Amino acid sequence: MEILFVLAFFGVLLLTGISLAAVLFALLAATFLMFFSGLLAFVIKLLPWLLLALVAAWLWRAVNKPQSRKDYRSYRR
Repeated sequence: MEILFVLAFFGVLLLTGISLAAVLFALLAATFLMFFSGLLAFVIKLLPWLLLALVAAWLWRAVNKPQSRKDYRSYRR
């Protein structure tokens, strides 16, 4: 159904006297705008889960502290 809307939009712009290059540029600009706004919405939707993963990693590192640097020196050759 959306493709019919795009084709009708394309046809109406051509019938009103706008050049083919301007119509193609408008369609290209709208495509990029919709793509990047969709990516932004996706990131905002996933933001709570990303924050939860950061908190979980922070807690994991706080609970499981790495060994002291002395122990790492003994592994050198």
